[in-house]
This record gives sequence, C-alpha cells and structure tokens, in this order.
Amino acid sequence: MLMTKIGANKDFLEFAYQLYHTMQANEINLVYEGVVTQEITKTFTALTEKNMVKNEETSQVQRKVFNVMVECLQNISKHADPMDGEEDEERRGIVLVSHGEKSYNVITGNVIKAEKRAGLEATLEHINSLDKEGLSALYKQQILGGKISEKGGAGLGFIDIAKKSGNKIAYQFKELTDDYCFFIIITTISRN
Repeated sequence: MLMTKIGANKDFLEFAYQLYHTMQANEINLVYEGVVTQEITKTFTALTEKNMVKNEETSQVQRKVFNVMVECLQNISKHADPMDGEEDEERRGIVLVSHGEKSYNVITGNVIKAEKRAGLEATLEHINSLDKEGLSALYKQQILGGKISEKGGAGLGFIDIAKKSGNKIAYQFKELTDDYCFFIIITTISRN
C-alpha cells in the first residue's frame, strides 16, 4: 500500500526533490508563498535572525537584511492586487531569502494591476539613478512634502530599500493577463 501512495505521488516527490536541490544550489534559506500579514513578517524575521546568528553574521548586516525584508513584506501587504478584483481579498506574494559568500538577496513577488507598471518603473528607475546623497535628499523630500496614498504610504519604501541595501533595486514584470502582471523585486545586501 505504501508503494501505491508513493507511486501515485512520484511526480510530486520528484518536484519536491528538485525544489530542494535548487534551493541548496542557490543557497535559498527561506521561501514563503501566501498571505503576508504582520505575524508572517515577525516569523520570517525571527527565522532569518536565527540563520544569520548561526552564520555569525555581523549586526550591521543583520539590521540591513531585516529592514529590507520588512519593507519588501510591507510592500506586498499594502500593494499586492488580488487577480479576481475582490478588494477585500487578502494580499498574497512570494518571499525568498538567499545568501552567498558576498551577499544576501531578498526576493519578493506579487500580482499587481498592469496599470501600475509604468509608475513603478518610473519610480524605481529614478531611485536607481540616485547616489547615496540623492537618496537621502529624496527621502527627506518625501517625508516633508510627500502625499500620503490611499494605502497609507508616502512612497518611502523603495527609497528605504535602496538606502539600506546600498545597492540598486533589481526588478522585473511578468505579464499574466492584459490587466495583471507579476512584480518581482530583488534586493542585494553585501555581507562586508
């Protein structure tokens, strides 16, 4: 009977093994897909902290990774769009944390309405064009004069991610339908 169950799930077992192998090869420490809540954020940061302490990571790198992770998770919880158009649908996304010899990567993805794409691209390109001083000036400008959006933000999240990581924000959009796309952000935090 056990062989029958394993036989019926052979494709899934192969998928699970390939996922495990891919995660090991790419040094992916954590993966989550689902609704992003405050509790998920707390759990994710606690797991990441344990992992970084085990790897004897410096407190400065830990702070940067935590700050970036929290900003990315808040981005999903505030700005992900449900594909069926139900506004009170819970906001879902995917989060991955990986590390290598020289850096950590925080990768997030979520569905957004296609109409948001141009504005996000313009914002990210502007942020990526700035140096450290430019980011600080833009951050101050947003705090002093930024409009609060209907979602409760003043546009500080991406600026803060770029400031904390010290690197450009990599991003990509994958078209899902004419009305929706999948928005991926990759943030790299150097380990030195």
